[in-house]
Amino acid sequence: MPIKNKYSIAFLVLIFLTTCSKVPDHILSEKKMQEVIIDMHLAEALIGADYKAYNNDSAKMVLFNSVFAKHQITQADYDSSLVWYAKNLDIYLQIYDRAKIVVEQQIKDLGDVQAKASPSSNQDSVNIWPRRTSLQLTPKALFNGVVFDLSPDENYSSGSSFVLGMKVWGLRKGNKFYPEVRISAHQGDTIITTNQVITTDGYKEFTVKSLSTKQVKRVYGFIRLDNADSSYYKIYLDSITLMKYNYGSGPVVLKKDTLSNNQ
Repeated sequence: MPIKNKYSIAFLVLIFLTTCSKVPDHILSEKKMQEVIIDMHLAEALIGADYKAYNNDSAKMVLFNSVFAKHQITQADYDSSLVWYAKNLDIYLQIYDRAKIVVEQQIKDLGDVQAKASPSSNQDSVNIWPRRTSLQLTPKALFNGVVFDLSPDENYSSGSSFVLGMKVWGLRKGNKFYPEVRISAHQGDTIITTNQVITTDGYKEFTVKSLSTKQVKRVYGFIRLDNADSSYYKIYLDSITLMKYNYGSGPVVLKKDTLSNNQ
């Protein structure tokens, strides 16, 4: 067979194989599907971390729709693509594995990889913050912030106070959205929560004081910024601590610019 004909046949085979493996035009490309899967994973992680805020299907759909809007697709686009990739499982599994690596790295970069909860301590004051001590918030991310969830092997003592402190800068007057902080102390059938918004730069503290009659089984919450603002800016938090004070020892005196529970 002439060399020219061999090359022609090889070229036709290559074209045939490429055509067979190509994702149809109405289906999300492999790259696009990977990007969407990454953000859907992050959305599901947020739902798992803040089940109170996303305790119904409507709240969850708002979050998922924000993912679709970010990628300029509809839920129908996503669903039909899932059906196609389910029939082409080898391709989907490759995409999923790549997406998983990216998600794990992004979560790690956010400081949202929590080691085993800090043990209970008899010290009057101890820092139990389990995450990185600095954080950067920007509206461009799907989830701006960090979650924490401490369930120690030995319950924290009854009447303990928990003070989340941090330095904040980068806030601007007139921002449409501001960082929100929530801390909850779970004492069996009682949950005590503080939920506040940071509106100014400076050192901030947020305090939850548990009941003196019940031990604290769990301390959890988040620091987050709503991502709905289309303008671009960065807010920085550092020196983040979560101090636990035993009953009777009390937290340190709060600084003048500390946010009050009523702010």
